[in-house]
Amino acid sequence: MRYEMNLLPSLREGIHLIKMLIYRELRYHFLEKYASEKEENFIPRLAGALINELFGTPNHEEPFLTFSGKHNIIIQEELRTMAGAHPGFKILLTDALRVQFICDSQEGLENSFALSQAKELGLLIPERDFPLPHQFMALVRNLGEMNAITYHIPTDPD
Repeated sequence: MRYEMNLLPSLREGIHLIKMLIYRELRYHFLEKYASEKEENFIPRLAGALINELFGTPNHEEPFLTFSGKHNIIIQEELRTMAGAHPGFKILLTDALRVQFICDSQEGLENSFALSQAKELGLLIPERDFPLPHQFMALVRNLGEMNAITYHIPTDPD
C-alpha cells in the first residue's frame, strides 16, 4: 500500500525532471536561433510555452497567457519542427507522455490530447514498448545522475 501511495508522486517527479531537461535544451537552442529577439524573457518563456503545449498544461496566468497569445505562430511553428530539430527528445517525450497519461487516468482524468498531439507532430514513437514504472524511474534516475554531474549537484551516495 505504501508503495502505491508513493508511486504516482514519484512518477510525476520523473515527468517533471524530463520537462526540465527538455526545457533546458530548448533554451540553449533558442539562444542561438532567436539571438536578435529583444523582448525581455522571450527565450525562457518560449521554451516554457512549448513544454506546456507538449504536455497539455498551458499556463493561464499572466504574463504567460499574453506571451502565448502574442507568439502563438512561433510556438506552433516550433512545435511542428520539433521532431526534426530535436529527434533526441522522442524517447523521453514518448515515455513521459505515456506515464503522464497513466498518472492522470489513476487520478480520474481521461485526457489523451498530449499523446495524440505528440503522435501528430512526429514526436511519439508508437512502436516503443510502454514503460513500466520501474523502467521509467530507472530512465529518470540515469538522466538525473548524468545531469547532476553536468551541474555538479551533490547526489545521494546510495
